[in-house]
Amino acid sequence: MTLRSPGLYLASAGGYPRFGETHELLVLRRTMDALASGDRTSADLLDAQNDMTRRAIADQVEAGLDIITDGQIRWSDPISHIPGKLDNVRMDELLPFFNTGTYFRQPVLTNKVQRRGQLVADEYSFARNALGHLPTPPAKAGKLAIKPVLTGPYTLAKYSLTENGNGPGQARGTSEHLESRAQNFADVLAVEIETLARGGAQLIQIDEPAILYHPADWAILEAALGLLADARDRMRQSGRVVELALYTYFHDAAPIYDKLMTLPVDVVGFDLTASESLAEKISIDGSDKPVAFGLVSGTAAKLESADDVARQLEKLLPKIQGGRAYLGAPSGFEYLSRAHAHEKLRLLGKIKSLLQA
Repeated sequence: MTLRSPGLYLASAGGYPRFGETHELLVLRRTMDALASGDRTSADLLDAQNDMTRRAIADQVEAGLDIITDGQIRWSDPISHIPGKLDNVRMDELLPFFNTGTYFRQPVLTNKVQRRGQLVADEYSFARNALGHLPTPPAKAGKLAIKPVLTGPYTLAKYSLTENGNGPGQARGTSEHLESRAQNFADVLAVEIETLARGGAQLIQIDEPAILYHPADWAILEAALGLLADARDRMRQSGRVVELALYTYFHDAAPIYDKLMTLPVDVVGFDLTASESLAEKISIDGSDKPVAFGLVSGTAAKLESADDVARQLEKLLPKIQGGRAYLGAPSGFEYLSRAHAHEKLRLLGKIKSLLQA
């Protein structure tokens, strides 16, 4: 096999297991339990989060990834993390997060949400500093990048509620006020995108898995993402280099593939493990944008065949314009054990090696 244009980069898609199987990899779990019983402080928790974040980054570097995340070690779940840092939000009951076997606290908006500080920019800054202190292969010195991840405004809105003014427990259904919630979340995320860009982030991932399940909400998604694209464009006009990568996963994107490619984003990420027809759709229609190929499952422990994935990529890569493509999981690896997640990381490097052989 030979690696064809566009250039292929190995990229993390988000989370990494917060706990491991050994004593040292259980430091965060032990600290969380001790904090709950009053035997540790929030400073101890921060130290443990920092330690596991450094380890997550080191695992990605060791596996040969080019685009790295902080593993979202500080996130308890993909839905409540960002709203939990906003004013006029309270967290309600635990609900399942798609079919991952994990749960999220449902945000309830009691009024228009307001920022009270950075959302993930401080986490990005820590991760960027941590990456800078790690030894890297000579061929990749100065070429590795940290990618911040934001749950998108539509998905946040879809899995949140608006309180009707009668106090706790009196929240409306998720379909009520969906558009206003999405715009409200987009407003605060737009500010965060500008903050991240000023801090050096050149590629920012926006996760919008919910649209695959609710395509009738397309206009709401489109309007919300437009506000994020406006923020990106303002940063570009100020001289910053920044791109937005939209990631969808957990369901078949083939039915709305054409519409996804019209959105004002720079990279589109797809879950090819969730669709039997998406690869064929891409091979026929191609893409005028860089694509992130989610070909290694982030939720199933079974290891894919490196040869099979490489052959599939060899067919798809010539269909991608924009000079770049990315290989990784559709979503983060936080749904796997740490041992299985590490195996999947190493598999990505093996796949790329086969293409370069």
